[in-house]
Amino acid sequence: MSVQIDNSSQQVSIKFVTLVSIVAALGGLLFGFDTAVVSGAVGFMKERFTLSEVEVGWAVSSLIIGCIVGAAASGVLSDRFGRKKVLIAAALLFIIGSIGSAIPDTFTGYIIARIIGGLGIGITSTLCPLYNAEIAPAKYRGRLVALNQFATVTGIFLVYFINTSIANHSDEAWNIASGWRWMFGFGAFPGLVFLVLLFFVPESPRWLIKQGRAAESLPILLRIHGEELAKKEVMEIKESFKQENGSIRQLFSPALRLALIVGVGLAILQQVTGINAVMYYAPEIFKQTGTGTNAALTQTILVGLINFLFTILAIWLIDKVGRKVLLLVGSASMTICLAVIGIAFHTGHTSGNLVLVFILLYVASFAVSLGPVVWVIMSEIFPNRIRGKATAIASMALWIADYVVSQTFPPLLSSAGPAITFWIFGILSLVTFVFTMRVVPETKGRSLEEIESLWSAKKA
Repeated sequence: MSVQIDNSSQQVSIKFVTLVSIVAALGGLLFGFDTAVVSGAVGFMKERFTLSEVEVGWAVSSLIIGCIVGAAASGVLSDRFGRKKVLIAAALLFIIGSIGSAIPDTFTGYIIARIIGGLGIGITSTLCPLYNAEIAPAKYRGRLVALNQFATVTGIFLVYFINTSIANHSDEAWNIASGWRWMFGFGAFPGLVFLVLLFFVPESPRWLIKQGRAAESLPILLRIHGEELAKKEVMEIKESFKQENGSIRQLFSPALRLALIVGVGLAILQQVTGINAVMYYAPEIFKQTGTGTNAALTQTILVGLINFLFTILAIWLIDKVGRKVLLLVGSASMTICLAVIGIAFHTGHTSGNLVLVFILLYVASFAVSLGPVVWVIMSEIFPNRIRGKATAIASMALWIADYVVSQTFPPLLSSAGPAITFWIFGILSLVTFVFTMRVVPETKGRSLEEIESLWSAKKA
């Protein structure tokens, strides 16, 4: 009888933590929507505002300036005010940015609004996976944190449909005048849903314990773990805080230096392997193969679909085969795909579906590996007391790398050509494989406190 009660209790706890994680992961949907919406709008904006190639890059990457600042501030803010309150503020910033991007009559007004929205995206991209990591049981942490990436690719997938539907609503002149505005403005709706639902989720129990509010954290942990494990978890978390001073300097200590290298290294490599160049500029890439505007937008939907499906596969695999295996397989496959795409452009064999097929394979490889796994590792490898600040540093590094790629991709594509551009991404994918093989540890199935002790063991 007692076994049945334990099983029932475990089912209830998983339902609770999954529902809470889904709400938090909706921040990823905003992340995906806002970063990808520009892919359908930028061509029309180029005509509307008569933009140069550098300005096209700025139209895309201005959001990321806000993301860098938001990510950098998220650690300090969430450590002071709590994960939940800061996420609510981020949702408000996103809504303001979405509406503001849709209404300006000047390119400068658009840039300001995108930076405001970027502040919200930078915060949610850091805190949503961190929040899920802090609330999830170790056994399910990988897939629950990966829900954030699933929500991100869902946002990307949805926005490709929305962009295509809006673009097909009327003629080219209407799209240049108004169509792109509707693309940006639509983002206010998911932002509002996220804002409302956040009021129904609890605060992170680890943050509450850090603030000396263990009594408030216990009911949350009881719903997740049951009585015996919840009390044990409280004691382990308290003990971990006793061993840390919470300063940034601690990250550079011998015991945690490797954790910082892994977190920041993977964050940068996730971006410089080219995924957001494909996501932001997919229609423009397909036009390089001779595809028309409408066909390019349709092919972009295929990119979103593959990204969506293989992220689902990653969620299923991440707690089964582990983080490191997925990173190794994915980065190796990305290297091969990028090499073939570069060869196709170099030799002029871009007719037919060769480039499309290997771009889809590249996206699939990323979606099952670097896409979700990097966010999971970033959210779980740092110690409790410093996790907010440390994750913010890694996330800021990711957004800086994203900015560099998105800002330089259009001029690089037009000057060096697509072949060299994709070969550069291929070389960096190979670097990712070597880095993962030599430096990244496996964290599957370990509690956050066990991962913390892992770094001390490596030092010894």
